Amino acid sequence: MRQRLNTYGFAVVIIGFFWCQMINAQDEGADDDVKIGLVLSGGGAKGMAHIGALKVIEEAGVKIDFIGGTSMGAIVGGLYASGYSAAELDSIFRSTDFNQIIQDNFPRGNKSFYDKEDDERYALSLPFDNFKITFPKGISSGQNIYNKLVKLMYHVRDVEDFNRLPIPFFCMATDVVNGTEVLLNKGYLPAAVLASGAFPSLFEPEEINDQTLIDGGVLNNYPIEEVRAMGADIVIGVDVQHSLRDKEALKSASDILLQINNYRTVSAMKEKAGLTDIYIKPDMEDYSVIDFDKIDTILSLGENAARKKWTELKELSGKEHMGDLPKAGAEDSVKISSLVIEGNQNYSRGYVKGKLRFEPEEKISFEELKQGINNLAATGNFINVRYELTSEGEGDELKVILRENPNKTLLRLGVHYDDLYKTAALINITRKNLLLKDDVASFDFMLGDNIRYNFQYYVDKGSYWSYGVSSRLDEFKQEINVDVFRSNFRIQSGPAVNNINLDIADVTNQIYLQTAVREEFALRLGIEHKFISYSTTTLTEISDPPVIPENSSGDRTFFEKSHYFSTYGGLVLDTYDDRYFPTKGLYFNGDFHLYLFSSDFNNNFQGFSVAKARMGGAFPLLENLSLNLETEGGFKLGQSEVTTFDFVLGGFGNDLINNFMPFLGYDFLALPGNSYVKAYGRLDMEFVPKNHFTFSVNIANVDDDLFRTGEWFTAPNFTGYAVGYGWESCLGPVQVVYSWTPEINDGNFFFSIGYWF
Repeated sequence: MRQRLNTYGFAVVIIGFFWCQMINAQDEGADDDVKIGLVLSGGGAKGMAHIGALKVIEEAGVKIDFIGGTSMGAIVGGLYASGYSAAELDSIFRSTDFNQIIQDNFPRGNKSFYDKEDDERYALSLPFDNFKITFPKGISSGQNIYNKLVKLMYHVRDVEDFNRLPIPFFCMATDVVNGTEVLLNKGYLPAAVLASGAFPSLFEPEEINDQTLIDGGVLNNYPIEEVRAMGADIVIGVDVQHSLRDKEALKSASDILLQINNYRTVSAMKEKAGLTDIYIKPDMEDYSVIDFDKIDTILSLGENAARKKWTELKELSGKEHMGDLPKAGAEDSVKISSLVIEGNQNYSRGYVKGKLRFEPEEKISFEELKQGINNLAATGNFINVRYELTSEGEGDELKVILRENPNKTLLRLGVHYDDLYKTAALINITRKNLLLKDDVASFDFMLGDNIRYNFQYYVDKGSYWSYGVSSRLDEFKQEINVDVFRSNFRIQSGPAVNNINLDIADVTNQIYLQTAVREEFALRLGIEHKFISYSTTTLTEISDPPVIPENSSGDRTFFEKSHYFSTYGGLVLDTYDDRYFPTKGLYFNGDFHLYLFSSDFNNNFQGFSVAKARMGGAFPLLENLSLNLETEGGFKLGQSEVTTFDFVLGGFGNDLINNFMPFLGYDFLALPGNSYVKAYGRLDMEFVPKNHFTFSVNIANVDDDLFRTGEWFTAPNFTGYAVGYGWESCLGPVQVVYSWTPEINDGNFFFSIGYWF
């Protein structure tokens, strides 16, 4: 009996032991099933504090199961959910120039030759449809930010359901049409994150699933209820919003917009903060949404605020979670297996491909992909250019989604002064898609001391041969020495005829074909008609009658009044980063004209040709010091006595017509000859942003038949030096240059205000 009781007792003990273990296991299991959610608020640059908070959360051993964010919280949260650690996000944000990528200031290399000329001619461009000036919906299209997100999120490009990311994720946006909240948890992750941060007036609204979306912070800047709805039992929240500002703090338009936006969110946060289990609130009162340059301080504030919650965070460490995140990292290259283009109603596939610069089945770097996309965006023909990469075979399908700009007419304005053309105001009307797909028509009318115009019609076929027509009138007056003119004008200098006030008029009409290679090389072939008039009203002594008297009309004497017909070809390479103050890049411009016919005003025309070329490079020497070196030359072929197209050196400028070439140290139109060689060098020190001090040197030989006689290879006959100041103003470059030469005693001051046109 005693043995039986012992047996029963032992069994009870064993059963009791296992019962306790089961209860403990259930308790532990229930504890391990706790799901942790993370809410990240919007706040622009202040959102960098999220990264500091994440560092502490990771250090405490807390594993996040769900993430919801708005605006900058969506960007940080989306990257973290895709697999980046807090340390990696720190490195990414520190290496990103946010002030640069927020703006749509595309490098000069992203623009076609036609667009480069446009951007370097007008001080102001405004949409002008139906003869009404309108303004864009946002300052920036967010193109540079989108490019960055596509690259950083490339490793999760095939994840369409954000619940299948390494950490399930969503972000909030606002439907601007009906004023409702939109929860984005499916689609293409970079597009969703960008839509969540499309701050009104700064960024263009984003189009997703036929919805027009702006910043989610307008209605829900701290989506805690949505995170709990995902299944979070405990919610950690990082709130970088600030309270309403007093009137002294409202110093800008962005401050006022944020204040208006905060009316609702500040009130809502009183309740939402109470619903947050671990509420992390960095002190952001002294910082704004654009303080990206204060990343060290803002990150520290986020970290310090999170450390105040260290005890609560440590209590969450060791809970069951979804496992370690997969390794995330930006890829260096991508292979495009196929190309899909959507939304290009008015622009052909050839146009789009020509801007992209790559072909399917070609492996390219992400930098090349970004450059191709930016080429499209830089045309201004699209509100934005979005694209998606998805796996396809051994490569990726690239889907380019275009939103064409509905504004097809532009009003453009500019002003300019220089010592040759004098004062001018520019009014331009540009019309895109005037007659055909891919076309643009532009008409410049210049009012001032000299009436001028410039008309261009161009059909850009991208990777195929493009074509166009142009017509231009140039006029200016300049006092020059009569020795500049040679035998066909039959002028002989004398006591009363040393200098004349020369009136020059030039009308140039062209029809041409052009093909571009990677937007850097351009080959142009065409035919040209020119009408050139050289005349004066101040000539007092003329030799060799009766030639000049026959060419007189009243008190005006004509030296040239002929029509010329030619065929021509040109090759241009231009990778300069700036037209006026280049710091890097290469340049080549070669031109050959064959003059076939003329109305022959001076009765001395025979067929001849003119060839010229200019080449050079710009090289950075120090952070704010660069060197620009160039050489150029030209010559005439043929026995014609026509000197109208001779090279004439002298003066300062960028847009001198025909074969008038700038040469520092001498006044305009001072050194003539049918051939010349020239070398030029300039040191440029940008001592304050957009302010330049320059020192320039040029040397040249110019005379008749330099290359036949070998004189081009001798020591230079002409030299010139210059010091100058340049300012990159909103009207274009403002330049003051003083030049001198050892050959003559007097120096020359040259002034230029605004873009040359």
